[in-house]
Amino acid sequence: MTSSPIDPAARISWQVPAFDTPLWLGRQHDFCVVIPLINEGERIKSLLARMAACNIASHADIIIVDGGSTDGSLALDALQQVGVRGLLVKTGPGKLSAQLRCAYSFVLDQGYEGIVTIDGNDKDDPDAIPRFIEALKQGVDFVQASRFVSGGIAENTPLMRDFAIRFIHAPLLSLTSGFKWTDTTQGFRAYSRKLLLDPQVSIFREVFMTYELLAYLSYRAPKLGYRCVELPTVRRYPKGEVPTKISSFKGNFSVLEILFRACRGGLNPNE
Repeated sequence: MTSSPIDPAARISWQVPAFDTPLWLGRQHDFCVVIPLINEGERIKSLLARMAACNIASHADIIIVDGGSTDGSLALDALQQVGVRGLLVKTGPGKLSAQLRCAYSFVLDQGYEGIVTIDGNDKDDPDAIPRFIEALKQGVDFVQASRFVSGGIAENTPLMRDFAIRFIHAPLLSLTSGFKWTDTTQGFRAYSRKLLLDPQVSIFREVFMTYELLAYLSYRAPKLGYRCVELPTVRRYPKGEVPTKISSFKGNFSVLEILFRACRGGLNPNE
């Protein structure tokens, strides 16, 4: 498989936060799994153990992008024992979208053909990852995990979050993008190299600092005619706990504000 080249002039213009690379063992596969996280403790250990049990490392290279964890959960020797090939640590400003810009710039520079992203909080079942990769190999540009399509499973989803996804977030993105989405807030996704390098998408901009990149790509990719699909997955919330970095009121209000901005084209290039 031949990688689409990166235009040198475009590469110079990428806005990417500063990051360190304490672990990089080199590229083995055409595809990688990017795991963004910060202070996930036992949850990331559990996810990596489940990925090892599924033998994900035989399908894709596993790369963690850390937002600055202080909980000691990312010891390099332990990561290598469960198949992790790379650890990036963002040192510049920003939250999730900034972490993703760090990771996506790194893996595109390394020549990967496609990227699967899965949250580090252990809510998603990683056994779906090979199906995501197969979809990318078949020419899909954007794979979205969905607990709400046939075959998907949603367990212990908080009622307000379930309502917001089903009746606000997914419907609005469906209406404005032209693609029928059902599960648009979660980060378990896959993207083609072609999509992420498209100058009409232009993901390497400082406007993407918090949760903008997720809503934006769900809006922008279908509008530009990219091939998108949803695949059924399992998303389980632990009972009595909501592992999320989004605060109850301020954070959820910000997510809605980002949604409306994305859906009116306010995150598009040159807007």
